[in-house]
Amino acid sequence: MYEYLLSIFLGVVEGLTEFLPVSSTAHLRICEALLHIDLHDGFWKMYTIVIQLGAILALPVYFWHRILQFLRTFPKGERGNRTILTHPLSLTLIAFVVTAVPAWLLTKQIGKNLENLWVMALALLIGGIVMWVVDVVFTRPRTMHMEEMTPPQAIWIGAAQILSAVFPGTSRSMSTIAAGQVAGLSRPAALEFSFFLSMPTMVVATGFDFLKTVMPRHHEADIAPLTINAHQWIVLVIGFVVSFFVALMVVAWFMNWVRERGFVPFALYRIVLGIGLLTVLARGMM
Repeated sequence: MYEYLLSIFLGVVEGLTEFLPVSSTAHLRICEALLHIDLHDGFWKMYTIVIQLGAILALPVYFWHRILQFLRTFPKGERGNRTILTHPLSLTLIAFVVTAVPAWLLTKQIGKNLENLWVMALALLIGGIVMWVVDVVFTRPRTMHMEEMTPPQAIWIGAAQILSAVFPGTSRSMSTIAAGQVAGLSRPAALEFSFFLSMPTMVVATGFDFLKTVMPRHHEADIAPLTINAHQWIVLVIGFVVSFFVALMVVAWFMNWVRERGFVPFALYRIVLGIGLLTVLARGMM
C-alpha cells in the first residue's frame, strides 16, 4: 500500500511541475532526499521515465486541434505567408535540433549535475530572478502569435533550452519562456512554443533514458519489462495515469493563467525554494 500511495504522490509532483517553470527534476530529487527513496534504483528509474511519459502524453492530447491545424497548413501556413523554414512545425524542429546536439555532446556533465542538489538550488534561485526580471522588463512584445515567429527566434529559444539540460533546476519551461519573451514573443506565444518544443525534446530525452535503462549492457539497471512483477506494474500504471491527468489539468490552467497574468508568482516560488534548499544543504540536513 505504501508504494501505491508513493506512486500517487510522485505522479502528482511530476504532473504539477513538468510544464510549470519550476523544474520537475529538482522537485523529484528533493522528494527523493526527503522520503529516503532511491530514484536511481532500477525499478524507480523506470518509474520516473514512465511518469514523464504520462506528462508528455498530456501535450498532444491538449493541443491536438492546433497540431492538426499546423499539419493541414504545412508549409504555407494558415495565412499563406509561411515557408518550409518559417512554418511553426519547422521552427519547432529547428529549436529542437539546436538544443539536442549540444545536449548530447554534454551528456557526461549533465549526468554529474543531476546528482548535485547545490547546482539545482542555485539554478532555482538564479532562474527565478531571471524570470522575474524578464517578465517585468519585456512587456512590449512584437510577436503576438506562434504563427508569426521567425527562425532566429526559434534558434535563440533552442539555445536557451540547453541551460535546462546542463543545469537541472533551471527548468525547460523557464528557459524557453524567458528566452521567448526576450526575443519579443508575447507571454501566450512564448508559452505555447515552449509546450510545442517540449514534445520532441521530452520524447527523445525520455526515450534515451528508457533505452539506457533496459539495454542489457546496463547491468546496474536490470529492469527489463519482463522482470517486473504484477505489483510493480500496478505502481507504474498508477504513476502514469496520475501524472497524465494532473499534467493535462496543469497545461489547461497554465494557458488560461498566462493570458491574464504573468510569471512573477512562479519566479517568487523558485526564489523561495532555492533559498530554502541552499539553507538546508548548508546545514547538512540533506
